[in-house]
Amino acid sequence: MIQVCLNGPRGAGDGAVVPLSPEALAESAAEAVAAGATDIHVHPKTPCGQDSLSPRVLAPTLEAIRARVSVPVGVTTGAWTEPDPVARLQRVRSWTVLPDHASVNWHEAGAEELAAALIERGVGVEAGIWSGTDGAARFAASPLGPRVLRVLAEVTDTSAETAEASARALLADLGPAFGRPVLLHGEDGSAWPVLRLAGRLGLATRIGLEDTLTLPNGERALSNARLVAEGLAQYGRLP
Repeated sequence: MIQVCLNGPRGAGDGAVVPLSPEALAESAAEAVAAGATDIHVHPKTPCGQDSLSPRVLAPTLEAIRARVSVPVGVTTGAWTEPDPVARLQRVRSWTVLPDHASVNWHEAGAEELAAALIERGVGVEAGIWSGTDGAARFAASPLGPRVLRVLAEVTDTSAETAEASARALLADLGPAFGRPVLLHGEDGSAWPVLRLAGRLGLATRIGLEDTLTLPNGERALSNARLVAEGLAQYGRLP
């Protein structure tokens, strides 16, 4: 599986190629799926470009994307969208249109309660385990571990030189991870090395403008579709 991460917390300052509005996200999603993406991760945005969990923001974004594609669509629940864990949980419980899945960062306060609420509503949970945090240890002790959709192993090391070692260390920390599927990815300088490692290990991965703004040769990426096409070409290649 290759997931496309359409925009992430990036905004207008990262360039016009980053989709922000529901219409732009839907168009970018359709192009990425045509290029080979089989799953979508999106950060719904307010009109001013801020990540939001509001049902008034989430619903039109999901509806616009689903009108163009038929693959699963997931959203973020990162703490930066709503810093107060109680308010974040209330937001998720107020959703009127549900995503297929949502990422929950296990090192963040309130992760267990948030994941439980999502599972209760029938939303798949991507357990976000970031390198450099206690997320792996907390997830290993979680009774919800066997019930998550998959583990989102996120390499926060942005150095191309050390990314593979950081990724292998994170996977070692995760261990069997309750037998759940693992999606391994990096960010910025580690995006491409980690994607290639995921291919060699036979793991799911992701690529898109959230994780990197550049192609492997350093050129600026002009679209998510271009990143997905290159990601499929790079998947499994030697370093």
